[in-house]
Amino acid sequence: MKNNHAPLVSFIITCYNLPTDMLAECIDSVLALPLQRGEREVILVDDGSETSPLAALGQRADEITYIRQVNMGLSEARNTGLRAARGEYIQFVDGDDRLLNKGYEQCLDIIRSQKPDMVMFRLTSADKERKAASVTPKPVSGTEYMLNNNLHATACGYAVRRETLGDLHFTPGILHEDEDFTPRLLLRAGTVIATDITAYYYRTRPHSITTSTDQRTVTRRLDDIERIITHLDETANTLKGEAKAAIERRVAQLTMDYIYNTARLTRSAGQLKQRLKRLEANGLFPLPKRNYTLKYTLFRLITSNKLMMKQVKSE
Repeated sequence: MKNNHAPLVSFIITCYNLPTDMLAECIDSVLALPLQRGEREVILVDDGSETSPLAALGQRADEITYIRQVNMGLSEARNTGLRAARGEYIQFVDGDDRLLNKGYEQCLDIIRSQKPDMVMFRLTSADKERKAASVTPKPVSGTEYMLNNNLHATACGYAVRRETLGDLHFTPGILHEDEDFTPRLLLRAGTVIATDITAYYYRTRPHSITTSTDQRTVTRRLDDIERIITHLDETANTLKGEAKAAIERRVAQLTMDYIYNTARLTRSAGQLKQRLKRLEANGLFPLPKRNYTLKYTLFRLITSNKLMMKQVKSE
């Protein structure tokens, strides 16, 4: 008889041309969690790998829903997983990473006992379990969280109620899609529990997009971040009150990082000047006078000095 009861968590794992042993390790980390088979749904979205990994996964294939699509990028792979998911909560997992059992078990305990819209946790590149956290913070709204905290936007860093997501989806065709997705998601979240639990191991891989120094890749990354900043700023302009202020804080922080990375990655005064001019034309530079953090305040003062502004305005 078919079980129509919704799973507690749908784990959406995305992959593209990954070594099978790495992907198997990821799936095993999900299957090892203290969840009954009916409480979990494991959806593996293969974004057009040259060879399907399914046959090499052995008995794990019986535990997952496998979806293979033509290569369309991470955003579309996640969107495909969202359309298929039935769970009460959604957890995104990149296929070369894995969940940490002890930490994620704590997150599951919070989900079961408090039923928040989101549970946020920490990620680590250290390949070991961490000591479990002892205190669970009080819930706050997503807007309140963004007003008072620097946001780590990675979509793998939280479990979110599927109902909270609603029709929200990842923007196709861009890099750093989480920077666009997560702030908009937090606006929808009425209860967020932001823990210091370490529950996710991410693998740092050489030659990845985020570590590449190839100038074409760098240019695309910077262009996409600029596009995201502009989109979030447009979103802020449609909002009022605390929601508007929360997105404005995120826009300012992203803009600060964008300026820094333009200088660091391009080492080109000309390109920095061009990008600053575009920011200025959109009202995003100089950075707004806010005391978000000491780092932000110092960076704003440095980039707003008269000499730099003169250089930006000169032809």
